[in-house]
Amino acid sequence: MSLFPQSVDPARRRTVGIWLLCLLGMVFGAVVLGGFTRLTGSGLSMADWRPVTGWLPPLTDAEWQRMFDLYRATPQFRHVNYDMTVETFRGIFWLEYIHRLWGRLMGVVFLLPFLWFVFRGYIERLLIPRIGLLFVLGGLQGVIGWFMVASGLVDHPEVSQYRLVTHLGAAMLIFVYMLWLALTLLSGEARARPVVEPLRPLARWSLLTTCWIAFTMLAGGFVAGLDAGFTYNTFPLMDGRWIPADSFGHWLAPFEDVPTVQFNHRVIAIIAVILITILWAKARRILSPGFQLTLFHGVLAAVLLQAALGITTLLLVVPTPLGAAHQAMAFILLGVAVWARYGLSRVG
Repeated sequence: MSLFPQSVDPARRRTVGIWLLCLLGMVFGAVVLGGFTRLTGSGLSMADWRPVTGWLPPLTDAEWQRMFDLYRATPQFRHVNYDMTVETFRGIFWLEYIHRLWGRLMGVVFLLPFLWFVFRGYIERLLIPRIGLLFVLGGLQGVIGWFMVASGLVDHPEVSQYRLVTHLGAAMLIFVYMLWLALTLLSGEARARPVVEPLRPLARWSLLTTCWIAFTMLAGGFVAGLDAGFTYNTFPLMDGRWIPADSFGHWLAPFEDVPTVQFNHRVIAIIAVILITILWAKARRILSPGFQLTLFHGVLAAVLLQAALGITTLLLVVPTPLGAAHQAMAFILLGVAVWARYGLSRVG
């Protein structure tokens, strides 16, 4: 048996695909944890970063005091939680700790099986660097995460919206890339098939729509980074106007101005609903009834649910469970859209 075979049995590819699918579930779990961490203000509770040695939480009163002393030096403590004690500090610490621990566990769940699969000949030579890239991206995501947190430990008690969107975008890239690899391997193949000619226009529209979903999510990242969802809590009007009076005041307004950022996200999200509705109508016209068409039904259902979640979250002034659900549902929508696009290569 060759250590780096040119080709492997489809059953072995499916085994690797199942492993990637389990990892994808962990990535989604990290997204959910990250949403709760951000919405509860827990993300700045750990003011140091020890990627190798930071596996264990504080285990003694002295260790808890040391962590609390680090937190007391942060802008969040000085300006927001200045009356917090070491006991109440533990309440915000645990969520961020679990979020970071989850990221480390993902690294272990990736690396050990990956090495086993390679040395057992389950992954052909072509796929080793493609799958190994996921480990690099995961490590880079950890660095970006700390880069984001560090921006909230200097002058202001909140992280940079630019760094938050970078962190979100990296998570989206990992999620989509891992899902595509998993779907390919679960089909027993090393790479996705090309889409047959009659379905190529639908495939192009599906790709455009999926990219727009990703664009909508990034726009939502700016809303989260600026806490823009806590203002203009009416829909469809904003302060009684279609376009808020104090929006678009300067060229960086789409990234730094709360009214502009929220308005943009609303418009981009509405366009997403329209694009997906058109995609669904095209799929109904072109595809025969079956699983592939059901995936496009799923994309439409997901975007309608996501729109309802977004509006409800806004009207109720971003309750934590709804805000986290809105973020999680965005990844579900993105995942179903990618799955529907991938599935077109299996038709015909």
